[in-house]
Amino acid sequence: MALLWRDPNAEAVRPGPKPGLSVEAIVDAAIAVADAGGMAALSMRAVGERLSCSGMALYTYVPGKAELIDLMYDRALGELPVHYPGEDDEWREALISWARDTCAFYVRHPWMLQVSQARPVLGPGEHRFLETLACVLCRTGLRPAVLRPVVGTLLHLVRGCAQTIADARWAPAVTGTFEHEWWYARSRLLAEVAPDYAARYPVLVWLHGEDLEESPPPGDASLTYQETEARRTFEAGLAVLLDGVETAMRRADLP
Repeated sequence: MALLWRDPNAEAVRPGPKPGLSVEAIVDAAIAVADAGGMAALSMRAVGERLSCSGMALYTYVPGKAELIDLMYDRALGELPVHYPGEDDEWREALISWARDTCAFYVRHPWMLQVSQARPVLGPGEHRFLETLACVLCRTGLRPAVLRPVVGTLLHLVRGCAQTIADARWAPAVTGTFEHEWWYARSRLLAEVAPDYAARYPVLVWLHGEDLEESPPPGDASLTYQETEARRTFEAGLAVLLDGVETAMRRADLP
């Protein structure tokens, strides 16, 4: 906790010879390692190599890998905007921007999705991140008891869709098979092993039989099937959730 809430400028003004490393430099190097190779690539040794020192040298500044991951998580959250301007009646537009920014952020740093949410990091970056979301939701005028579950639901939606997008991007490298090849092979095999598929799962066939709207989801138009579906789920789920917030506002007779 002391490291999370430390003053990053404290080392700069400390008298005496300057240390060869700093917590900030170690955390930045660790984030670069995780961005490049995922959480599996992260080790004290790998971070040390990036800083041209031994992994053991890092323990003077950071107690261990678990604490380093907390510091990385909290530091990386500082990339996100801290304010979404607009009037009170523009809360919906602000929340959409927040959700899209946050989803894109997790896709840039997919290793963050492996940091457990069961026990929060409780650093200033995480608190600032949640404060930003809370400030936007406060514009609805709803009571805290109503808004707290909305915060959790938004976070689950954003993280869940980001996880699917990240997994879809990693899958070709992990499996050695491109997405269209995987789907083609599995579809052919499924037709062989389950020729009565349509009769056994008629509602699933109906659900996937209707063409989706042609307009692509926000972002890159050249997306894989899985990523396209994840982004559609994200946009549709976000719209349904915000419609629910508006319904709660009407029930509370709020403008």
